[in-house]
Amino acid sequence: MLLHRSVVRSKLDGSTRARLRLVDSLWLYVQSAEGNVGVMTASALRAQMPWRRSCQRMSYQCFHTTHRTDSKEHVKVLVLGGGSGGITMGARMKRKVGAENVAIVEPSEMHYYQPIWTLVGAGAKSVESSGRPTSSVIPSGVKWVKSRVMEVNPDTNSVRTDCGKEISYEYLIVALGLQLHYEKIKGLPEGFEHPKIGSNYSVKTVQKTWKALQDFKEGNAIFTFPNTPVKCAGAPQKIMYLSDAFLRKTGKRSNANIIYNTSLPVLFGIKKYADSLWEIVKSRDLNINLRQNLIEVRADKQEAVFENLDKPGETKVFEYEMLHVTPPMGPPDVLKGSPLANEAGWLNLNKETLQHNVYPNVFGIGDCTSLPTAKTAAAVAAQSSVLDRTITRIMKKNKPDKKYDGYTSCPLVTSYNTVILAEFDYNGQPLETFPLDQSKERRTMYYMKADVMPHLYWHGLLKGLWGGPGPYRTIMHLGMK
Repeated sequence: MLLHRSVVRSKLDGSTRARLRLVDSLWLYVQSAEGNVGVMTASALRAQMPWRRSCQRMSYQCFHTTHRTDSKEHVKVLVLGGGSGGITMGARMKRKVGAENVAIVEPSEMHYYQPIWTLVGAGAKSVESSGRPTSSVIPSGVKWVKSRVMEVNPDTNSVRTDCGKEISYEYLIVALGLQLHYEKIKGLPEGFEHPKIGSNYSVKTVQKTWKALQDFKEGNAIFTFPNTPVKCAGAPQKIMYLSDAFLRKTGKRSNANIIYNTSLPVLFGIKKYADSLWEIVKSRDLNINLRQNLIEVRADKQEAVFENLDKPGETKVFEYEMLHVTPPMGPPDVLKGSPLANEAGWLNLNKETLQHNVYPNVFGIGDCTSLPTAKTAAAVAAQSSVLDRTITRIMKKNKPDKKYDGYTSCPLVTSYNTVILAEFDYNGQPLETFPLDQSKERRTMYYMKADVMPHLYWHGLLKGLWGGPGPYRTIMHLGMK
């Protein structure tokens, strides 16, 4: 990376130096794990990361509403949702129009880095490490409306919250995420009261996954993928690979029958990575059943019922000793049926500019959108830089000139020390950042997943400094075809 710094600085202006420092540290981590620099401990590497010194945890001022009121407010930029997309766009808009002109509507007291829950469910990370108070991630000076969005009326440029507040806006950014629908599976969510069943998709159930894995003795360990769009489509099988590794380590693997029942017709949607995953499946004796959708859990009997999507009406009952459920998911209720939604209920956006297809002062980011790409934090990062540029152009009465290519990333955790880092675009073509074959299992990428990416999230993305690896991908591939 040192060889490229002069090139980088000749192409990037001063406002992007913080981003450059982030990628320098990230690349140092990769080089160390590949053995290209001296051996360093993870703590020593983290201590060298520049953002450790410049991005220490700050005390934020928050103005939030906690009681019912009929008051009205107006802001220049209103952000709906305080997840990864909402917070990063709040930070970006603060720099653009001033903190006093930005408000974020978010009811939750806690903000979670959800990608780490894969490792929490496998006992490799603590659930406490995944969360921070929402007050600590709201950009300083930005108004926090601590309420739930009840209605969006784009025809009057206004939003109504559950505390009775009406907020009008000049520009609206919708970042409401998606909903988990455990209740669409018969027997859930009440089934979680029984042992041997968990789900890495909720902070309330992720630790139950680890408990079920620890308590496993013998029998079927079943992992599911629903017949709906999901966030992080690789996560349902990541926990399968980690469970396999744990059972081998504890001497229980010979008594386990590991089953992955997925509604999809493929193991993974991108062939390059799917080919590698199939090799892993075969070598580790994992059982993959395609087009199988979980419809019922009989927790008292330890039975799971699946429908065959290729043969309507045909079902099969599986007994389980451990069951990991990936729930059906869908758009937020406030969007479904609103003028902002498409027929499926997702935010109706132009997939390149992230501007609404009907209302030009409305924009969107993240899981709630209709964008035909995987719903991941990596996608949010790439979208944020495009959306920042789009809004800048619209505010100046110009047409958007930057296009989102659908970039997303899925670190496919295949053991407690290996990851296949899948990166791809709208066309399902690999769009890899590093100048190496990312379809191979690598320790490097596990360190990225477990140690670097959480820091990049808290101190880069949520600060509005990290817009994805696009600019650096070109640099890292200089001189390569």
